[in-house]
Amino acid sequence: MTDINLPVILFAAFLAAGSPGPATLAIAGTSMASGRRSGLALASGVTTGSFIWSVAAAFGLGAVMAANVWVFEIIRYVGAGYLAWLAFKSARSAWMGSKLIARDMAPSTPRRAYAKGLALHLTNPKAVLFFGALYAIGIPPGTEPSALVTVILAVGVQSTIMFHLYALIFSSKPMAAAYAGAKRWFEGFFALSFGAIAFKVLTAKVD
Repeated sequence: MTDINLPVILFAAFLAAGSPGPATLAIAGTSMASGRRSGLALASGVTTGSFIWSVAAAFGLGAVMAANVWVFEIIRYVGAGYLAWLAFKSARSAWMGSKLIARDMAPSTPRRAYAKGLALHLTNPKAVLFFGALYAIGIPPGTEPSALVTVILAVGVQSTIMFHLYALIFSSKPMAAAYAGAKRWFEGFFALSFGAIAFKVLTAKVD
């Protein structure tokens, strides 16, 4: 793979997937509240979103956004709105506690969890910026398609393992028990975190 340092690219992807963000928060919350199946389904949605952005960036989406800032702005505002909605739902859960109606207390189905993860990552400006930078800076111009495919698959497999590992960890019995015993505190933390990320996304300056 000439001129492509795959270990460096994978390390950058590792840091991006491992840093606290809306995806890791959503996986943790869903896994603890709704169980392993829903957590893994949400992680699969996030992973699908990663693959989509990775393929799109490989085919020049980063260059399109650089030339048309309004495209990124649309994604940014939609993403901030979705994060604000997640913050509202977590805040309502923390405030009402056991008073939440049965429909809201029902565990998330795997299909809904998958859709949530996919929507979350497709509207995540962090993912857009990361993959745009990865292919604009980390991949030399004129790179062979086979090398691009190798990078896409390597980053995708690594992200798949990491996100699904989060779901397995946070759906473990100790984590589920901790959530059940301090649900309001956890939901309050998620509300503040989603809200803070939404505000940061909304107020970030785009050069």
